[in-house]
Amino acid sequence: MKKALYYKKLDANKVQCELCPQMCVISEGKTGICFGRRNIGGELFAENYGHTISISMDPIEKKPLYHFYPGKDILSIGPNGCNLRCIFCQNYHISQQISPTKKITPEELLKYCEQTGSIGVAYTYTEPLIWYEFIYDSAKLLHENGKIAVLVTNGTINEEPLREILPLIDAMNIDLKAFTDEFYKKYCSGFLEAVKNTIKISSRFKVTHIEITDLIIPDLNDSKEEIQNLVDFIAEIDNEIPLHFSRYFPAYKLNKPSTPASTLQSTYEIAKKKLKYVYVGNISLSHTSDTFCPNCGELLIKRGGFYSDIVNMNGENRCKNCNYLIKGVHLFA
Repeated sequence: MKKALYYKKLDANKVQCELCPQMCVISEGKTGICFGRRNIGGELFAENYGHTISISMDPIEKKPLYHFYPGKDILSIGPNGCNLRCIFCQNYHISQQISPTKKITPEELLKYCEQTGSIGVAYTYTEPLIWYEFIYDSAKLLHENGKIAVLVTNGTINEEPLREILPLIDAMNIDLKAFTDEFYKKYCSGFLEAVKNTIKISSRFKVTHIEITDLIIPDLNDSKEEIQNLVDFIAEIDNEIPLHFSRYFPAYKLNKPSTPASTLQSTYEIAKKKLKYVYVGNISLSHTSDTFCPNCGELLIKRGGFYSDIVNMNGENRCKNCNYLIKGVHLFA
């Protein structure tokens, strides 16, 4: 347990957490929506500090990150809890309810990295930003020892803490769940504008590589108009930001049929008109997991499952055929 950052004291021994837009007002002895931050004696503590629901090695493509050390495995951990309440959550047993955890210190985490030969740590599985203090301490230690730090996040964080932690984050996959306020409020208890702001700020922070994921759910966020608006938003920021579309499967409180392949093919084609790197996950659609040169169309990285084969790129992250630069941060080790 550690004293939490970003909160203010209120009357009657209450506190208000200021880490994310939920701005939870927490009575003594209680936690906020994320389960991880508890009011003890009128002070806010990160009760979840160093408590992980899992620690394992994963392909970095599983995050998904396709333009950041492709083909590498990365040590992955995550906290118990989340600051959203998505009714379609596919990890609900560890994000929406209290689950068993194992305690780990930043020093032990670094040791695991060194023992496994991992390039660093991915904070993932649930919502890592509710683990803010632990990420801050451990990512700093990782950087001091030549390791990287990756966030797989829903992007629901306030601007000040985001700017404070970005210098310690080498790559992010940000989950943009839909592109309407109504969807975020009704199905996630969340805030679209906050996530958009996270994407804008993070994309301007040039030492942090970002990719974006959108889970396509039939009849809820799959209209051509909404997809086009989402694509336009990303393209206006940077048309070289990789965008991943994922297939929805029935989970938690939502029992809609799985997303049809035709819908995912259509969203892929819409996005490819404006974005240079578009991918489809959780389903096998021809070449939608591969990376092609935006300039000459050459196949650069061929993927199958979570396996990546770099076939036509040189050591300077350029297409061997036309010398086009594939932008990103530490694309290849």
